[in-house]
Amino acid sequence: MNATGEDCRVTAAELARRKGGTPIVCLTAYTAPVAKILDGHAELLLVGDSLGMVIYGFDSTRGVTLDMMIAHGDAVVRATRRACVVVDLPFGSYEASPAQACETAARVVAETGCAAVKIEGGAALAETVRVLAAEGVAVMGHVGLRPQAVPEGGRFRVHGRDAAEAEQVRADARAIAEAGAFSVVLENVVEPLARTITAEIPAPTIGIGASPACDGQILVTDDMAGMFTAFTPRFVKRYADLAGELDRAAHAYAEDVRARRFPAPEHCTPAPKEADGAG
Repeated sequence: MNATGEDCRVTAAELARRKGGTPIVCLTAYTAPVAKILDGHAELLLVGDSLGMVIYGFDSTRGVTLDMMIAHGDAVVRATRRACVVVDLPFGSYEASPAQACETAARVVAETGCAAVKIEGGAALAETVRVLAAEGVAVMGHVGLRPQAVPEGGRFRVHGRDAAEAEQVRADARAIAEAGAFSVVLENVVEPLARTITAEIPAPTIGIGASPACDGQILVTDDMAGMFTAFTPRFVKRYADLAGELDRAAHAYAEDVRARRFPAPEHCTPAPKEADGAG
């Protein structure tokens, strides 16, 4: 809190200074009610383009539009007071040139009030990161498995198993960090590689399927809370069974409706009492 007792948002610059310190807690958030709950626990909330798969049922993140990201980003920012909110730039909105990335990022920041944007890519996007940083836009990088690079129906695989690929991931992380990214997500890379990169680059690393040595960790909230009942990635730890709880609640509700137990009298508004006659 500040001197007036108001909540202060965590900034990207503050998170950058957490390198090597207490691990940074990160989660995804796509809606206002969930963001409000998570705000008290996570220093960073990512409005990820994973919302395409989690919220909209897409097969990949490639169908997510800029308007979608802005709408959900705006909701998350308005619902929170503390967390640093980062919004993904969606596929096709930044890769063409640094100028395109600046135009997209400017719109996202202006229309959501977010603290930073996230882009996927390595050395090829270093100049884009450099230009965005020079324009005052905080950038989170993302290397290793890059979901936007996986076509629909493609396989999400672990990166860095062979020496050549491991060196490429290391080079990508170094390039993005040296270009000015305030943090770098390492997704689905082998543990020793994530540990090495974390020790090598100046920016905090945020792991997802990476290493406990990373400077922070992120999971998709719906995975962490057990909202999916099908495939669970190896790197996910479920901390709840919300899907099971919702299923049980819906079953109980359906049974009550069919048996006319709901609504009960206490759930209904009675007719108003007649006014007493004038005395």
